[in-house]
Amino acid sequence: MTSKLAYILAASHSGSTLLSMLLGSHPQVVTTGEINLSPQAIGSLDRYRCSCGELILECAFWQKIKEGMAARGHVFDLSDAGTDFKASDSAYARRLLNPMVRGPWLEGLRDAALSLSPIWRRQFRQIQDRNAAFVSTALDVTGAGVLVDSSKIALRLKYLLRNTELDIKVIRLIRDGRAVGLTYMDPAGFADAKDPGRRAGGMGGDRKDQGMQMAQAAYEWRRCVEEAEQVLRNLSPSQWIEVRYEAYCSRPDETLSRICQFLEIEPGKLPNSFRHVEQHVVGNGMRLDTTSKIQLDERWRSTLSKQELTVFNRVAGDTNRRYGYE
Repeated sequence: MTSKLAYILAASHSGSTLLSMLLGSHPQVVTTGEINLSPQAIGSLDRYRCSCGELILECAFWQKIKEGMAARGHVFDLSDAGTDFKASDSAYARRLLNPMVRGPWLEGLRDAALSLSPIWRRQFRQIQDRNAAFVSTALDVTGAGVLVDSSKIALRLKYLLRNTELDIKVIRLIRDGRAVGLTYMDPAGFADAKDPGRRAGGMGGDRKDQGMQMAQAAYEWRRCVEEAEQVLRNLSPSQWIEVRYEAYCSRPDETLSRICQFLEIEPGKLPNSFRHVEQHVVGNGMRLDTTSKIQLDERWRSTLSKQELTVFNRVAGDTNRRYGYE
């Protein structure tokens, strides 16, 4: 029997954490945010907080996940969860896995080159098994019917779609590239918890070392859009749905009802305050905010300079307009 997984495919900072938590407040849905767990994503485990507020090493939910994984034959450790396809022991494989998804010919070459690595072949099967075990464990622990994975990464989705133990539906989330570009330039100020002390997983910090210049930010967003398009070309229309960040912020009930219909779960069971529903999410720092108010964030309109907008337009303007953002 396959486990149901809803995968949010998006560029980083497109609103995936908020969307996953809104869906996770539905009684038939559970989310842990990004299942693509890695030491780089978590950071210092002894200081990292679950969205429930507990230190993640003391969270009862994650202890149950650990026990459930053990019952399925997997030693589960958040510092090395074994769910990230890019975390290979082979330096050769890691180099091949680094580029974003491209067209079918280049992806065929990537897969052929990866198949030459015995380490990758062995670990690929192990990673697939651990992802399937994680999904089934989370569903068993919570009694939910669908798990939402907000990992966003197209390459991860490409490989998960080959997992015969998972029944996957894709939520393709899109946000104005200018807004996303601003978050890449200043992730702490525009894509993290409002309380500076809760940023970076509850450890605080300004994240200035992660900021980009607009040219790089625009290119990063454009490539995320392009690789998502490549993966979706291989899916039937029944397997994926397009959702706009601006739409679910402006019309959350209407948008979430449409997603519920797509996921074949009952609509109209979302609470007024999604923060009051117990959830155990890792990922973007907004999961540690306290307000349930859904507010459209268009600070890019007043923050980006004319020069920065010109740079964005040169690098990614055509792509942005193709999705209706003028």
